[in-house]
Amino acid sequence: MSRDEIYDKLREYLEDMFEVPPELITPDAQLYDDLDLDSIDAVDLVVKLQDLTGKKIPPDEFRTVRSVGDVVDRVHALLAA
Repeated sequence: MSRDEIYDKLREYLEDMFEVPPELITPDAQLYDDLDLDSIDAVDLVVKLQDLTGKKIPPDEFRTVRSVGDVVDRVHALLAA
């Protein structure tokens, strides 16, 4: 799965699950500050990403994630491992 494919899926999840307006979703958008996600939303997103990748995502992997681009990088690295 390419970075672009991961980004597209992530945009879809953010729009559908959390009703984030599509124009706010950019690689630099901060999950908590710009997109108004909270810690519960982050857990829901990780569960959805686990479904997408078919891999378990350790919570420690996502503690430092702050932006949409960070999520794409982590998921891409997870799939490459």
